[in-house]
Amino acid sequence: MEIDLGKLPFDLDFHPSDQLIAAGLISGDLLLYRYAAESTPQRLLKVNGHTESCRAVRFINEGRAIVTGSPDCSILATDVETGSAITRLENSHGAAVNRIVNLTESTVASGDDDGCIKVWDTRQRSCCNSFDAHEEYISDMTFASDSMKLLGTSGDGTLSVCNLRSNKIQTRSEFSEDELLSVVIMKNGRKVICGTQTGTLLLYSWGFFKDCSDRFVDLSPNSVDALLKLDEERVITGSENGLISLVGILPNRIIQPIAEHSEYPIERLAFSYDRKFLGSISHDQTLKLWDLDDLLQGSGNTKTHSAAADNDSDGMDVDDAMPKSSKGTNRKNTSKGQDLSSSNNFFADL
Repeated sequence: MEIDLGKLPFDLDFHPSDQLIAAGLISGDLLLYRYAAESTPQRLLKVNGHTESCRAVRFINEGRAIVTGSPDCSILATDVETGSAITRLENSHGAAVNRIVNLTESTVASGDDDGCIKVWDTRQRSCCNSFDAHEEYISDMTFASDSMKLLGTSGDGTLSVCNLRSNKIQTRSEFSEDELLSVVIMKNGRKVICGTQTGTLLLYSWGFFKDCSDRFVDLSPNSVDALLKLDEERVITGSENGLISLVGILPNRIIQPIAEHSEYPIERLAFSYDRKFLGSISHDQTLKLWDLDDLLQGSGNTKTHSAAADNDSDGMDVDDAMPKSSKGTNRKNTSKGQDLSSSNNFFADL
């Protein structure tokens, strides 16, 4: 299935329990579609809630609302049924909001272009954590629920670990020569995989984040803009050349290219709630829904490009020292704003 969005999309998210998919566009629009197998997707909502682009989209509150973030520094909560604004925070961050991810049933995290990460608690109706974790834009985040650790990647070339129990930045990796663009946790929590601007995958061992323990350099000469964990052994990658590939981790291997969205960069990948569909968005202004079973047919035939034994220690003590300051090249255009105390009241009406 293919949906012509009409504008460049930046993010997408599937409803947690229904056949709905949302996309945020460069125009600031939020689009909501209902999809079904072998039928044309139906647009349910079009909401223009931002004065600049809509970079981040996430369903919250069991799918009853959608939270969006923008370079205009605002975060907006929209009712899924009516399309009406539930609440709007004009100055949620001091810079452009670039990424929003779900943490628990009642918390989400947002990251901005200045490297700040904030955690929002929907029950307490407040911003409960704020971390100045990076020096450049937050490119991606992922959450380890068992240890309450929030991992972030940035254009400054570092990986951060924020401890939500102690409200501290627990550690940060040494600066990489590459901008880190995407991140997933694999191998039952023992490995953290980061996609980079040069196409290399960096593998970090949990608890030893100062430097990567392995590099997979044979994946692509193009940037790996999106990572989506399929299982503990395999990850789906989206690259700058529009190719979607299935990749094995430890041993590191390209299992097979599974789809080609277009010749343009993949912005984001996501699974439907039942994992029947893989969603992808790209600079060709389309949202494509791929039948996951069809994509994975024949994936048992693998070609090994490089292999590494997983001999790293699995100790869980995380480094505490912080790296020395260094600057990376920022791939995002920033839009500045000012933090206001009203940021603590974002979820007051949810």
